[in-house]
Amino acid sequence: MKLWGGRFTKQTNELVEEFTASIPFDYQLWEEDIVGSLAHIQMLGKCGIIDNNEVKQIIDGLHQVYEGIQEEKYTFTIENEDIHMNIEKMLREEIGPLAGKLHTGRSRNDQVALDLHLYLRRKTLEVAEQTLLLQTALLNQAKNHLDTVMPGYTHMQRAQPVLLSHHLLAYVNMLQRDFERIQDNWKRINILPLGAGALAGTTFPIDREYVAGILHFDDVYRNSMDAVSDRDFLAEFLFQASLQAMHLSRLCEELVIWSSQEFSFIELDDAYCTGSSIMPQKKNPDVAELIRGKTGRVYGHLMGMLTILKGLPLTYNKDMQDDKEGMFDTLTTLKGALTILAPMIESMHVNQAEMKKAVTHDFANATDLADYLVRINIPFREAHEIVGKAVLYCITKNKFLSDLSIEEFKQFSPLIESNVYHALEVETVVNARNVLGGTARNQVELQLDILQKWIETNKDWVHKHKKQTQLSNWLPRHS
Repeated sequence: MKLWGGRFTKQTNELVEEFTASIPFDYQLWEEDIVGSLAHIQMLGKCGIIDNNEVKQIIDGLHQVYEGIQEEKYTFTIENEDIHMNIEKMLREEIGPLAGKLHTGRSRNDQVALDLHLYLRRKTLEVAEQTLLLQTALLNQAKNHLDTVMPGYTHMQRAQPVLLSHHLLAYVNMLQRDFERIQDNWKRINILPLGAGALAGTTFPIDREYVAGILHFDDVYRNSMDAVSDRDFLAEFLFQASLQAMHLSRLCEELVIWSSQEFSFIELDDAYCTGSSIMPQKKNPDVAELIRGKTGRVYGHLMGMLTILKGLPLTYNKDMQDDKEGMFDTLTTLKGALTILAPMIESMHVNQAEMKKAVTHDFANATDLADYLVRINIPFREAHEIVGKAVLYCITKNKFLSDLSIEEFKQFSPLIESNVYHALEVETVVNARNVLGGTARNQVELQLDILQKWIETNKDWVHKHKKQTQLSNWLPRHS
């Protein structure tokens, strides 16, 4: 007999059981479900709703269930539908009918919402931690290549010389925004829904603030209908994850391009590449390609979540059962990508000579020739035209701007003097961009210092919240 089977006269059809059961995926919430139950039963005892002796028996029983699951004494079954009913059934086996009192003053609706909040806040901290590790790997490579010059691109055409460190720090900044979105989403994740009941609250004199305090929630939902129907925090996480996956995909796209023989800017460590089953010479950047490819599934989970929610009337609907699989997969995908990218970046070899060759055997210093002309009082539009003609001349002569003699330069403007060669040197071109956010070495050093301090500060943020919210605060430690 189902725990809810009192008003039914027939057994549930087996196909319906299989189709409606969520235990094949929501078993992953088992620890959170027990933690939520421990907090709930403590509150019921504190409020005098359940006798303290019974509270102690239920708490001991929940610990026994926890250890039993760890020791594989129990198995999750489709007949018990979801993680909540499975845990309650296990508790009943440990302490008998008294287990039924645990559900006093709550519903599966607010219970599952609590489990999601507990699970997502724990997992987003893991994502945040891995984000900082990837930033650190990029930062270390940037520190090692403060003087490595490479082409910056627009339209995938060489545009202007930049420092490799400057290029890498662009991704550190992207990841900073990703991290800050996690922090902002934390405000919506760390709200307690328990106590909302099925949708309207409960007739029992519960203390929701007490439960929030036990579980280190910053606030409680102020509207019971909103509490059980809200999945904004989950959609927001999926959006944040989609943006972060996009940033990782862009980085991986560049790693794929840079490691090609056509570029040869970098070589990825053998440990993060694979070979070909037929071509012995191949070294394929499969990890970077897979991260790039997996971005699509993260996007898909965001669209799936938004589509589930778009037409739902208040409050809980069975559609919302499908909110979990996308979350689980997104967390696995994103955390996996972050975890493997950090050591891959840390171990990558940079071919400095090839990078410098790409900016010296090119016209990446053309803008600086135009700027040189502006400084000797030629209007920029006129300077632009002069340099364009000079570049065309060089192409016909198979030369670059720095190869031109002073006599050749004066064909385009008699005002050009021999100091033009210094202005066209790659190091001069890079360091001339000495403005806030520019690629000049001292500006990059400033960026490095600011970002390093930011990372250290936010390591403390992650550590503080992990310490407060780790499940071992409420459960027996893993053996």
